Amino acid sequence: MIKEKEQYIYTTCVNESTANHPWYHNLKYLAAGIIFGIIFVKAEVISWFRIQEMFRLQSFHMYGIIGSAVLVGMISVWLIKKFKVKSIDGEPITLTPKTFNKGQIYGGLIFGFGWAITGACPGPLFAQIGTGALAVSVTLLSAIAGTWVYGYFRDKLPH
Repeated sequence: MIKEKEQYIYTTCVNESTANHPWYHNLKYLAAGIIFGIIFVKAEVISWFRIQEMFRLQSFHMYGIIGSAVLVGMISVWLIKKFKVKSIDGEPITLTPKTFNKGQIYGGLIFGFGWAITGACPGPLFAQIGTGALAVSVTLLSAIAGTWVYGYFRDKLPH
């Protein structure tokens, strides 16, 4: 029982903000999302063709983008730890250790297969719809359904 509680702690959000702001305070996230979407379009990250090239090992384009994102993430985490950076609301950022389990492998494979088949992952999905690729709405609805199914069965799954 204790082991289950420990694992549950590692799968819940530990950096949840206690700040209470009016709804318009979240407009900065909308602006960041729009900028992020424009960058995705310009970098061809949302291109189904580029995604297929990546999975067929025909082009380095997507691997370069993903690799640079990992590098930026690594440097960012190092800087957050080194300088004890606080959140935008002044709250401390805590990085908790995670435990590995085989479900991460299965989840990663399912995610990768879905990405290869549909040519979309959650980030570019909204940018693709924003550019007029409305067929991607089926992928969005499938992602929402999959998230709901996971949430429904989460307590019954091994973590």
